[in-house]
Amino acid sequence: MATKSDAGIQPFDIEVPQRDLEDLSERLAHTRWPDELPDAGWDYGVSLEYLRELVEYWRDTYDWREHEAAINEYPQFTTTIDGQTVHFLHVRSPDPDALPLILTHGWPGSIVEFLDVIGPLTDPGAHGGDPADAFHVVAPSIPGFGFSGPTSERGWDTAHIARAFAELMHRLGYERYGAQGGDVGAGVSPELGRLDSDRVVGVHVNAATMGFIPFPPFDPDEVADLTDAERERLERLEHFMDEQFGYHAIQSTRPQTLAYGLADSPVGLLAWIVEKFKEWTDEAAELPEDAVDRDHLLTNAMVYWLTGTAGSAARLYYEDAHPGSQHRPLEPSETPTGVAVFSQDVSIRRYAEQTNTIVHWSEFDEGGHFAAMEKPDLLVEDVRTFFRALR
Repeated sequence: MATKSDAGIQPFDIEVPQRDLEDLSERLAHTRWPDELPDAGWDYGVSLEYLRELVEYWRDTYDWREHEAAINEYPQFTTTIDGQTVHFLHVRSPDPDALPLILTHGWPGSIVEFLDVIGPLTDPGAHGGDPADAFHVVAPSIPGFGFSGPTSERGWDTAHIARAFAELMHRLGYERYGAQGGDVGAGVSPELGRLDSDRVVGVHVNAATMGFIPFPPFDPDEVADLTDAERERLERLEHFMDEQFGYHAIQSTRPQTLAYGLADSPVGLLAWIVEKFKEWTDEAAELPEDAVDRDHLLTNAMVYWLTGTAGSAARLYYEDAHPGSQHRPLEPSETPTGVAVFSQDVSIRRYAEQTNTIVHWSEFDEGGHFAAMEKPDLLVEDVRTFFRALR
């Protein structure tokens, strides 16, 4: 685990130098735009017309300082675990007996994902809920992402991240806690439940894939036995693998090549991120900001840009995909697990039960991959309901 010299925890505030904001403005103003086929829309990737308008808003209207100040209202800290900086929000509930809960974001997300759920989770009484459902929230920036800064050595895969987060909760004095996460967080959180099972009382996930879905090729006999809703999710998964898996192939094989463009071009970075907010959010949303607040979308992109971690974040996919990864084959977990399936998710219970102890399963006909940003009220209530029996 971590060495003794790593153990300090320091307060942290976001203080972006003004010169970095001026540099961003200059880069946006001098963007070299590509061409686009007539009437291409989003078929070939991010729409040129859409991205031009979003970048104009980013350059002329969006105010980073406003959002920097909003994030800084939450207590933030850094610590060093296994030689790696780990940044985290630590928001304690007014109720001293609240259950500690570690929230893990995904890709291409960040701690910005949780800004609309921290208040209701930590102080439910002030947000129309039952005070007995209160949590002390810990929300780390995954090593390699955002204010944790880039990783500096190989091996920071899902399993290593989970071990670091277990150490983080130990340093904070939490000997009994819950874990929640989506996307990457839906891999890290169950791993926490496996490796720290004596302290993790329960795991709640959304946007879950590994360990919660089958992978192609699909057995025709199994497919025939699925319900209509399950077959629809399987079709969505097949479409994803056929049409939307390019980012994964690149990030798990050549993340360094991609990193040059993401580090040098804010518009390139924004396009790489915003495409996923178009494709993975509720299909009823015509544009990304119909599902997620536009300023939150840009703040999330700013976290990657200002910290220079887009390439480092992409490396996580490489670490999990290559020999030498510390991520072992999934073992059955006895930790009570809850799953929230939003309308664009692909989790299927019969597959999730093969490696998880599923005690709670909710399905929603709205929302998508970024549930904490799209449908924070639904996610919060589902988390409260799941952990109510585990306190």
